[in-house]
Amino acid sequence: MFVTQFLSTVQLGVKSLMLQKMRSALAALGIFIGTTTVIWLVAMGEGVSYDAQQQILKLGATNIILRSIEPQSADGGEEQVKRYGLLREDYDRIMANLPTIEQAVPIRELRRELMVGGRRVDAKLVGCTSGYFELNRLRMARGRWFKQDDRGENVIVLADETARRLFPSVDPVGQKVRVESDVYTVIGQCAPRGSSAAIGGSLDARDYDFDAYTSLLTFQHRVGDQIMTRTGPGFSFKGEIIELTQITLVVSDIGQVDQTAQIVTDLLQRYHEQEDYAVVVPKELLRQAERTRTMFNVLLVVIAGISLLVGGIGIMNIMLATVTERTREIGIRRAIGAKQQDIVMQFLAETMVLTSLGGLLGVACGLLCKPIFHFTRATLSALWPDLLPPIVHSLEPRIALWSVGMSLFISLGVGLIFGVYPARRAAKMNPIEALRHE
Repeated sequence: MFVTQFLSTVQLGVKSLMLQKMRSALAALGIFIGTTTVIWLVAMGEGVSYDAQQQILKLGATNIILRSIEPQSADGGEEQVKRYGLLREDYDRIMANLPTIEQAVPIRELRRELMVGGRRVDAKLVGCTSGYFELNRLRMARGRWFKQDDRGENVIVLADETARRLFPSVDPVGQKVRVESDVYTVIGQCAPRGSSAAIGGSLDARDYDFDAYTSLLTFQHRVGDQIMTRTGPGFSFKGEIIELTQITLVVSDIGQVDQTAQIVTDLLQRYHEQEDYAVVVPKELLRQAERTRTMFNVLLVVIAGISLLVGGIGIMNIMLATVTERTREIGIRRAIGAKQQDIVMQFLAETMVLTSLGGLLGVACGLLCKPIFHFTRATLSALWPDLLPPIVHSLEPRIALWSVGMSLFISLGVGLIFGVYPARRAAKMNPIEALRHE
């Protein structure tokens, strides 16, 4: 009985709307645009967020990075030799006490001038272990990376740009390079690697193409831990003693990162009298990216919700006009026995049909976000190659199912909320006055 009555009311509502096709289409258009906007904006936001998180993952979400930092309490006297930072003993203690660590790569780096004949290149000399190659996703253009047998030997691997500037026209493998007073034999040249972005506030942006690599043991023997720097004229020097610049720890599972980082921090605090180190967990950036994505989605939904709100106001305006135009019809229905509830249901049914139609069409268009975006991007790129920024070329919209359900739910809610007032106004009409209306 109820189902039959409901279907009859919906059928009557559809017939009434079809009498004013253009008006009904324009009313549904506002809901259509709002629903589509919600899905599209969230899809774009998800795409941007996904790219950002993938970039963070490439930095190593399972990594824990320890860095030596100069403590603020250190005396800055020019004659003083300061000792601070990570120690080789720290590395040994960490490896002995933490079975969750899958790999550990200690490094010591320093800016040095590399010389070949009359050519000079200011590069970053990095003393490291063989695991540094894989950890930083380096590739060899020619020659080889140093092996365990090369420990302590004067061999060096040049980064791409460093090799090109020192040896612009010859193969650098087998050639000699002078670093300060030491001479190294080049055993390999890396392929171009490019730059990496800074991580938080503890690591600097890094350009790998201007590096030179040797084994950590060779660095210790040839360069040493103590570095003296001239600070003024005459014999004014400032020195510092640093054993390790950085230790990168890799754990086997991302769920172990926080616990391992806390244990490492406790070990360093126990054996360091001053805070001359920093513990950086890139996994924290994933959490920050997730929080940013949530805030971004909320903002986009609010913006798109405004479109739905405007569409709802438009529907209420049209339904109020419809009530005025159909006053005599309302009077006749009341005269032949229709209750106020019947009138309310009739106009609510018409409103819900409009919003449902607009919402469903909006969802259908929203689900076509990816092919429409690809077609539009390809068309604009073909007509105006320089029009779109680089980020647009790499962006891939990602439909979020929750946005589909939410946009449809909001569109129906808007129809219900903004349809109640016109429906109640129609139902409260005096039947006698309504019959007199022309």
